[in-house]
Amino acid sequence: MFDTLPQTQLLESSFSSLPNWENENYDEIIYSFMNNCRAKKSIDIYHNLCSTSQNIRDSKEFIENNFTPYMIESLDKNKESILTGYYEPELRGSFTKSEIYQYPIYGVPKDLITVDLSSIYPDLKNYRLRGRLDGNRVIPYYSREELSKRDINAEIICYCDSKIDKFFLEVQGSGRVTLDNGETIFIGFGNQNGHKYSSIGKYLVKSGEISKEDISLQSIREWFKLNPSRVDEVLNHNSSVVFFTSRDKAATGSLGIVLHPLRSIAVDRRYIPLGSMVYVSAKNSYERVAFAQDTGGAIKGAVRADMFLGFGEEAGEIAGELKAPLKLWILLPKDKVKSKI
Repeated sequence: MFDTLPQTQLLESSFSSLPNWENENYDEIIYSFMNNCRAKKSIDIYHNLCSTSQNIRDSKEFIENNFTPYMIESLDKNKESILTGYYEPELRGSFTKSEIYQYPIYGVPKDLITVDLSSIYPDLKNYRLRGRLDGNRVIPYYSREELSKRDINAEIICYCDSKIDKFFLEVQGSGRVTLDNGETIFIGFGNQNGHKYSSIGKYLVKSGEISKEDISLQSIREWFKLNPSRVDEVLNHNSSVVFFTSRDKAATGSLGIVLHPLRSIAVDRRYIPLGSMVYVSAKNSYERVAFAQDTGGAIKGAVRADMFLGFGEEAGEIAGELKAPLKLWILLPKDKVKSKI
């Protein structure tokens, strides 16, 4: 699981070297660790520590006696070491289409094909080929712009009242919808059209519409308000489209665990296996243990993480502003002595 990968290495550290370690809530860490161990991938990493963590007297002592922090260092200087934030958006919607609720939130299209190549090419275990059939050939699936001009052969989960909110729902990967009948439904990632994620924030910066210093979720929303005729142009810059599925509970990450604010992060699983316990250091408020429980199309690189900040407007405000230089340590059982991931 921690075999050598190019452009990445692990440097053995100590808990005393972790910024703000002495101010952590160790009991909360153990609670989150036990919850994290509900996933098989976590058990594969931490083995018997998952069970022994349920019967301990001193949480801090247990962590320091059983784990070693390794600082993750990327040798690829083209990759940013950045912590950003994401949240569970709350949309307004209806099961019935109307003048107010006119934007469909789609389930997975019936003609979308996902090909898993790992059984033939083990090195591609973290990749999925997505497309559609054209005769007997698999060709790329429709882009965002192409989908906007055609009927989609998919279930419509519900309709929402904002094309922009729907787009940001795709960026976040999951959310909840408050319906016009008072009911709340949960929706999560179902699949994706196979196109590469492209940041509309970077597009607006490159176009000179918003300065790099001012770019945020809030500034992008404000720009859309001032430039309604260009909404489609900007949204179509990101050809990637996410399709959803109905859920019976709040935001759940790729690990299958319900996400916890400030303790769950999305990572690039080519470098950090899902289920891993890590230490995050970025600004004073974000020096803490977190768990790799999710992934995201924009999360690329070894020292790159997206922290889950909760649901609703306030969480969205914080997530939209969070972008900070990041340092990451992975906490491995002491019997896993490795120099590289």
